[in-house]
Amino acid sequence: MKIVDLTHHIMPDMPVYPGTEQPVFRDIARVKTHGFAEKQINMVTHTGTHMDAPAHMIPGGKTLDQLPLDFFYGPAVCVSVPEHRPVIDIRNLLPVERQIEAARFILFHTGWDRYWGTERYFSEYPVLSAEATVWLAGFKLKGVGFDTISADSADTSDFSNHHHLLGNAMVIIENLRGLNQLPPSGFVFSCFPLKIKDADGSPVRAVAMV
Repeated sequence: MKIVDLTHHIMPDMPVYPGTEQPVFRDIARVKTHGFAEKQINMVTHTGTHMDAPAHMIPGGKTLDQLPLDFFYGPAVCVSVPEHRPVIDIRNLLPVERQIEAARFILFHTGWDRYWGTERYFSEYPVLSAEATVWLAGFKLKGVGFDTISADSADTSDFSNHHHLLGNAMVIIENLRGLNQLPPSGFVFSCFPLKIKDADGSPVRAVAMV
């Protein structure tokens, strides 16, 4: 078995969703001075490779700490989408319908993580069409993951993809990386969040076990 890391580092000056505060790191103890090292980190719950809970946008939706641990682990499929295609539609999904039926997570490899750290990362990335989002909601999926900044386009005003996925009791994992290392199916995806009380979201250490 090989464990593949699908997670970006959390660090100062890292990319964050436009309008979100950057994480702030402060060394509050150093080995030479105090005999031990310790950092204080201030960041929002949707920093880096992270998970959106239904409560992120759905009134009365579950928070991450209300979901059982096995919700964050399960068989997955990885769908590769050509980078030049701005919309992920049902034509990309129908060929793997049977694999999706057997999976609990679907990850979309667009290759957009190559732009992490550049301005291009924040716009014109591929997103699911409304029809594809509704179609996916008909499966027994726990979550949907993307190697992009958001499940919705940068110019969205209603976050319709978020509302539909989260409204169907799924989680959304954003800012994944390295999905090119995964096979189309036959692997297990893990994305355990921090155990934050009333968590609307959380950074995760996303990995695949191949």
